[in-house]
Amino acid sequence: MKPFLILIQLCLFIANTGCAQTSTKLNNSTDPHAGSIITGAERMDQYLPILKGKKVAVFANHTSIAGQSNLVDTLIKRGVNITVIFGPEHGFRGTADAGEKIDNVTDAATGIPVVSLYGKKRKPSADDLKNADIMLFDIQDVGVRFYTYISSLEEYMESAIENNKPLIILDRPNPNGFYVDGPVLNTKFKSFVGMQPVPIVYGMTIGEYAKMLIGEKWLSPDSNKNSVLNLTVIACSNYTHKSKYVLPVKPSPNLPEIQSIYLYPSTCFFEGTVLSEGRGTDQPFQLFGHPSLPKNLASFTPRSKEGAKNPKLLNTLCYGWDLRGTPDEALKKVNNKIQLKWLIDAYQLFPQKDSFFLKNNFINLLSGNDELQKQIREGKSEDEIRKSWEPALNTFKNTRKKYLLYSDFE
Repeated sequence: MKPFLILIQLCLFIANTGCAQTSTKLNNSTDPHAGSIITGAERMDQYLPILKGKKVAVFANHTSIAGQSNLVDTLIKRGVNITVIFGPEHGFRGTADAGEKIDNVTDAATGIPVVSLYGKKRKPSADDLKNADIMLFDIQDVGVRFYTYISSLEEYMESAIENNKPLIILDRPNPNGFYVDGPVLNTKFKSFVGMQPVPIVYGMTIGEYAKMLIGEKWLSPDSNKNSVLNLTVIACSNYTHKSKYVLPVKPSPNLPEIQSIYLYPSTCFFEGTVLSEGRGTDQPFQLFGHPSLPKNLASFTPRSKEGAKNPKLLNTLCYGWDLRGTPDEALKKVNNKIQLKWLIDAYQLFPQKDSFFLKNNFINLLSGNDELQKQIREGKSEDEIRKSWEPALNTFKNTRKKYLLYSDFE
């Protein structure tokens, strides 16, 4: 097998260099004097010259905002020739349920074909890219391993290598980028909700994560048949890993506000249980419960709604936890770490212990191991469980630092 050589062009431009586009305001309690964060997509002067005269493939969704509109619409107005759009989980327009099959369509607004890369087909084929000279990636991530956009990024990068296409990544801030925590995935439990040995909260932007995929040689060996990835990362301005970045657009239907995004790394564990994780309410991942839990707890009823057409425990009164509050209150609840106490407490209060976790063992894919389920069943304390994470987590933290584009939180 030939050595896997990578050509990386990292565009780390000075923070305030020419960008006339509208920027997203920084909500940063740790640095109240910082300026506005400017995303990679908004720094058009840095990448429009690369796209000039080229046929462009774009991986984007509703979070791909540049100026006041979707990146695709903005680029078309700037004369960029977009020949194909690729869409991730939830679709290009971002309204599909989690896990919902999405078909290929023609985008009504632009007339450009949209190829779904969620489901059986997860990376562009040679035929998809036959009318493209260059590939572009712009998706707002939330910095959580089981949020599938980093898996989509990985396979898009592999396709760029396999088809010998240059790739530009327009970087965006990570709203959970101010800490690193959780069990590091055991690759025996690799799936689309966790493909690499990283913790649940990995504290990196999309651009930084892409650098790590390359540097650690984590991309598929099948990609090695072409030896060079011509990668350009357009970095954000005025962003650091101390920033508390509030997304201007909800990244998916069930993360409607920053409170859900902050709590998601801790409360998404309930997707691997019989409890409702709050889908079908206005505050998913801020509420969780089950009809069998004590009736003196908070109550809610999941309903069918956009992005959760058939939620768990539909139209059933549930009792459980209500973590709703202000963004600052959510940050205090999280306290810069994954909170296991909610999962432990729910298990201890649940009357039918044998049926708490789903029979398909989805909890093992979410946690990235089969240890967490065993530890909860054995009654291990949060401190004991967290201690078991430390060796692999410390190793990852050292690896991570090699690929940072922005000042760290430490």
